[in-house]
Amino acid sequence: MLPDPAELRVLGCLIEKQRTTPDAYPLTLNSLRLACNQSTNRDPVVDYDEHMIRGALDRLGARGWVRLATWSDRRTKKYRHLFGDALNLSAAEQALLCLLMLRGAQTPAELRQRSERLYSFGSGEEVDEVLADLGERGLVAEAPHEPGRRGQRFTQVLDGGEGKEAPAPTAGTSESAVAARVSVLEEGLGELRRDLDALRRELGAG
Repeated sequence: MLPDPAELRVLGCLIEKQRTTPDAYPLTLNSLRLACNQSTNRDPVVDYDEHMIRGALDRLGARGWVRLATWSDRRTKKYRHLFGDALNLSAAEQALLCLLMLRGAQTPAELRQRSERLYSFGSGEEVDEVLADLGERGLVAEAPHEPGRRGQRFTQVLDGGEGKEAPAPTAGTSESAVAARVSVLEEGLGELRRDLDALRRELGAG
């Protein structure tokens, strides 16, 4: 059975808090509840109770993605994720998947901007490369186009959600694709100018 939205929200929160608040990690059940139900940096905003989160933790534990870290009594149980080790993911790959779990489909530019506290990408090209690697592994896909939204967006497909085939170039394609098209047009224009100059010389000589 594929992971459900509650599992992905819990897992995303564990990955996020490991990076952003390492002193408070691993997380207690209450800390996880607060993280899951944040009104910022979450899409959609949810209202999970501890029973729902505990169930998600049990299912994630069965997958080998989460485990109980430390405890001294029932009130201080803490949980940590094993996601990176289980799927052999780099820190960069975990950062992007974390954002896609917590905030839904996003453009590469949005992912780079929002990942600053999770992982420091050196360039937009690096984000593109990591997304491509995740796509080859079947963990990420291009999201269907939404009316009124510009830019190529990506989504996680751990839950079995389907992306779509890469579209033909449009006004919303990535900056690198636009730059490539401009380069081709400039080369073509240069050839036309050279041909025109040659024709003028021939006419002048005649």
